[in-house]
Amino acid sequence: MAIQPAPEGAYADADGVKYHYLEMGEGAPTIFLHGGGPGCTAWSDFAPVAPLFAADRHCYLVDILQYGRSDKCTITGPMWDFHAAKTDALMDELGIDRADFVCNSWGGTIALNLAAKYPQRVRSLVVTGSMPVFYGPLAPLPEGARRGRNARDAYYGGDGPTWEKMRDLMARLEWYDTTRIPDETVTLRYEQSLDPEEMALAARSDSPRGDWQDLTAALGMIKAPVLFTWGMYDAFLTPDYPLMLARMIERGHLYIMDKAGHHLQEERPRDFHAVVNGFLQADHDG
Repeated sequence: MAIQPAPEGAYADADGVKYHYLEMGEGAPTIFLHGGGPGCTAWSDFAPVAPLFAADRHCYLVDILQYGRSDKCTITGPMWDFHAAKTDALMDELGIDRADFVCNSWGGTIALNLAAKYPQRVRSLVVTGSMPVFYGPLAPLPEGARRGRNARDAYYGGDGPTWEKMRDLMARLEWYDTTRIPDETVTLRYEQSLDPEEMALAARSDSPRGDWQDLTAALGMIKAPVLFTWGMYDAFLTPDYPLMLARMIERGHLYIMDKAGHHLQEERPRDFHAVVNGFLQADHDG
């Protein structure tokens, strides 16, 4: 499914940082947080599926910090605590008391920590392809749980980013049916990856993304219902891993999608919406 250029969106200040976000639809507030691959933004990750949710939901597609048009701030201290605190402040700024969350990869780990540390903010949570803990039933995890970071280093390394390297990254790690990767999505992410501030972050030898955290303890604190949606052929983590996560959470659920990789919402947007919307519409407060 080809996607159009991203709308302009709006900006919000949140406790000293600036977020860029897109807003569409009316209804229950639903926040979308994207993944952490090179060039990822809320639009690149959710453009195919967001209009389906916006038919009856008030959708906020947020560029997470250090990505897209949001601030490229340096993060110090525990990284997921930093992101959760800033997301809490962003909700204050946007006037959102409580929301459902639909998240991919990096964004899902942020939302899981938010649900643990700021439980009043999260009604329900959908997580795809996230890695909140560094172990699993099939440990050791691929490339020592560094497959994403290794891919980012390789993409920005050598002769630097190219369109071909972006498409290869998406084909190897994110999509099951590589023949269906839209050229427009590759171009969107490639052009975003050339952002001077994003390239500067990738080139730094220190830890501008903050200190890595294992969220084992946090998962046990989550009271909101969580649906893990996973691709049968996720290149980062096999379905055994989210099954473990679902059992670590009091109200954990798991859905495995056939013929899908790491980006279900892009590969199979209508199927993804059908499953996720049913979960979101449940009476989670009953």
